[in-house]
Amino acid sequence: MLGFLVRLLPFWIREPLVILVGTVFGVRILFMALVDGEGWVPAVIGAVFLLGAALRVRVVVHALRARRRPAPATEAELVPVTPAPVTPAVRRPVEKEPNAFAQASFAIGLFAVIGGALWIEGKLPEDGTAATGASRPAACRLDEDEELPGAYRSTPGAVTGADLCRALNGTELPELLGTPAERSVYASGTDNTAPLTDRKVAQPEARVEFETYTVELSATYNKLTVAQYAKLTTYGDGRDARKLTVLGRPALLTSDHMMKIQFDLGSGEGASGPVEQGPLARTLTVAFDGKDRGGSYDLTVWSESGLLPDDSALVDIAEAVLPRITRGARGQD
Repeated sequence: MLGFLVRLLPFWIREPLVILVGTVFGVRILFMALVDGEGWVPAVIGAVFLLGAALRVRVVVHALRARRRPAPATEAELVPVTPAPVTPAVRRPVEKEPNAFAQASFAIGLFAVIGGALWIEGKLPEDGTAATGASRPAACRLDEDEELPGAYRSTPGAVTGADLCRALNGTELPELLGTPAERSVYASGTDNTAPLTDRKVAQPEARVEFETYTVELSATYNKLTVAQYAKLTTYGDGRDARKLTVLGRPALLTSDHMMKIQFDLGSGEGASGPVEQGPLARTLTVAFDGKDRGGSYDLTVWSESGLLPDDSALVDIAEAVLPRITRGARGQD
């Protein structure tokens, strides 16, 4: 489409425009190859652009010389012709030839306008709001086609994975994690049930992934209180467990390793193996209410590198996310 539009332009607009574009792109790509160390492939591409621009310059030079040089007389013009009776000549308006300099200047100005528009568009944030400068998070992937388990319909006030993902996947989440320059690359919400409960306990989950950290938020609608869960941690390795209060509710910070499972999908490059110990994760468990009458939210953060944010980051995320968890249309069915 762009090539067709360029061919429609007059010669004295098209050729200077092609020369300018080829020169700019060629110099830029060569700079990337030679200075930024991008390799020999960009160098070849840049050289091709510059070669094409040089050939176009040669075409323009020949065209200018042809316009300034008078055409040689033909043999028919050299044969004497019997003068015809003189008749009054009809004066016709002199047609002005196009000004090559003006057309070239117009082409350069047009290219400058297009380049400026592209530069301004590249400077705008992805969501189109220059005031905040916040990048748009990845859209939540939901299981809209799957039927909601019966545990959700039998649990008053139960939210869904979509509700949790909507609350968790906010633009302020990277800053709360200490990585303000990142944006979420994946987000999802699922309507699960708690394991070993015969699908009778609703446990929706949401996950948001960044380059550095992965954050999960789940809600478990059982009768286990945070106080009871804190006592259970004393029977295991509870050295990293810490009790605190978040939003006026009992809360508990614990650490545990994620599970790592490897599957062979038939490619022959890998083999299925047993469950391995994954990276360390930090979890903040917060009761549904201040009276701790059962059920809780679990906010978990981990990274493949094993690095974890400070515990204060988990508290800040919980204080920002939990108050805005609301039931959506599907949760009210």
